[in-house]
Amino acid sequence: MFEIADIVRLRKQLGLTQTELSKLSGVSQSLITKMEAKKVEPSYSKVKILIETLQKQGRSDKRTARNICSKTVKGLDKKETLKEAAKKIREKNISQLPVFDKNNIVGSLSEKTILRVLSESGSPNEAFAKKVIEVMDPSFPTVDADTPVELLYQMLEFFEAVVVIEKAKVIGIVTRSDLFKLK
Repeated sequence: MFEIADIVRLRKQLGLTQTELSKLSGVSQSLITKMEAKKVEPSYSKVKILIETLQKQGRSDKRTARNICSKTVKGLDKKETLKEAAKKIREKNISQLPVFDKNNIVGSLSEKTILRVLSESGSPNEAFAKKVIEVMDPSFPTVDADTPVELLYQMLEFFEAVVVIEKAKVIGIVTRSDLFKLK
């Protein structure tokens, strides 16, 4: 989910003034100013328009997955318990992680999946005793390190993350927040 601070950061990253963003998006410059100063809570529709406009502008850049990925890929072992996985997710403040079997990615696990397992189980103890491999979701898609950012925008509309590989080796991971990294 995007926040107002993300809009400000991306606008500045793209070198756009509030006036230019207003002209491109059709959202009043006055509202953009008040929103950025945190003097008003904009409607969801206005925020959506601004984000879509900024993403469209950002797609013309030449960044690649290699440039924006998080280089440290934190993950889970398929044999870990759900309790251990939940602790890692909480400690690292990450909402989703790839699941590994040695050096191979075999699945993924997200906060959403953990909540689903908890709600479907008879008790929290029962849920947290399960192994990650029993409840994990399919793997995140993988892309080559030289994949253009434009493609990642589209992929991240459907997936929580994208794993970046080079010569069959995992070199990073891209999430939606990575799309806002400065050039």
